This record gives sequence, structure tokens and C-alpha cells, in this order.
Amino acid sequence: MTPTLTADQVGAPLGARATLLQVSSAFCAPCRAAHRVLARVADAVPGVRHVDVDVADGPELAAALAVTSTPTVVVLDAAGAVVLRAEGVPTPRQVLGALALAVPEGSPSS
Repeated sequence: MTPTLTADQVGAPLGARATLLQVSSAFCAPCRAAHRVLARVADAVPGVRHVDVDVADGPELAAALAVTSTPTVVVLDAAGAVVLRAEGVPTPRQVLGALALAVPEGSPSS
């Protein structure tokens, strides 16, 4: 069964089409790089939201996702279902590929 997360669990509204959920830590240099990539993609793709949660502020979420290293990136579809999960800094191409899995062809872009 694919895990599903709610806006309450994430701590922010989910994107209309998809959510790029990043679990980070304060002193993590790769987390800052991942944040830049994910924020850029979210700004460029309508209906996609980037949410960055620090493990210290969201230990329940980190535990639910079994986060063992930061950054951990989780792509959620519009309903909050986990479509893809990865550790480390993704490339924009990898993020766009993951969004293709999360956003069905022909879905609204709002």
C-alpha cells in the first residue's frame, strides 16, 4: 500500500497537482542545494508546491517516512500519495521526471 500524507502531517497545504516534500536538517549543505532545485521546479510548474520540513520541527513526519538521512525528497500526488522517494540532491531533470509520475496526463494546471 502506498503511504498517503495529509496537509496536517506535512504542515502546509498540498499542491493542487503535486507536492515536493523535502525533509532537511539545519546544518546540511546538500539540503540547501536540494531546496534551490525543488523551489525552482515548483516555481516553474503550475500547481506544484515545495514544502521543506526540518527533522527537528517534524520528527513525527520524519519517523513516518523512515528518514535516515537528509535531504530526503518525497514526491506526493495531488491526493498526498507518495509517488517517489529519494535521498540526496536531485537534478531538475529527475524532479521533472518524478512529477510526470505524480501528475496524470491532462490534469488541470491550477
